[in-house]
Amino acid sequence: MKYFWKQEFDLPKGIGYGRFSAAHILTLCVIAALIVLGTRLFLRCREQAQDTVVRLIPPVMAGLEVWKDLFLVSVHRFSIGYLPLHLCSLGIITFFGAAYAKSRKWREIWGEISFCLILPGAVSALIFPDWANLYPVFNFINLHSFTWHGLLVFFPVLLRAGGRVHPTVRHIHYSLLFLAAVVPPILIFDKMTGCNYLFVNRPVSGTPLEALADLMGNPGYLIGYAAMVVGVILLVYGLIYLADCVGKRLRADKDI
Repeated sequence: MKYFWKQEFDLPKGIGYGRFSAAHILTLCVIAALIVLGTRLFLRCREQAQDTVVRLIPPVMAGLEVWKDLFLVSVHRFSIGYLPLHLCSLGIITFFGAAYAKSRKWREIWGEISFCLILPGAVSALIFPDWANLYPVFNFINLHSFTWHGLLVFFPVLLRAGGRVHPTVRHIHYSLLFLAAVVPPILIFDKMTGCNYLFVNRPVSGTPLEALADLMGNPGYLIGYAAMVVGVILLVYGLIYLADCVGKRLRADKDI
């Protein structure tokens, strides 16, 4: 516990627990179990209570982000590299839109972006956590990162399970337009500052992005990266369609 309130530059090298270690896999299992349990409890609530939960999660996440930044300031480690410009941080924008947009149409648009773009990004981060090699298990940044990304999965799942979004591939332009709006300025910012938001300057070691960069080189990496993102979004839509078909089939068999 003596390393709990330490940032990576104040920790001994090699103290991280590593990706796909027992601690990592156990953490993923706990997060998955909590999401399943939380979703089941959510569906048992009345609509008014569900509305409260949906409206509560985005400000809670904003508070978590502020808490992390205040911690980094307190240990004199806050820097330009901690701005909320990664896709998972940008998810808070789509979450607030899905929860607080005035019209139902806009809530569904932001909700679909959350489900089809932010959720798979968060799942990827949970599977390939770039912080696992830097931090011990009982460290604030480690636990905060898993909590944050778990909520990034949990919130869109609630929207989908509660019938608040109805994703269809005909709406793929929602996510693509969102990316078209946020990627260019972040790419320019990265080039000007040397930061690596959205991993456009360089891939994370030990992830599929690194394999893509090794295969395609530069600037082919960015082209392949863009194609991979579109492919993942299409995959999500395909899985949604498959799940809907299976659900309809099961309901039909039950009615017989």
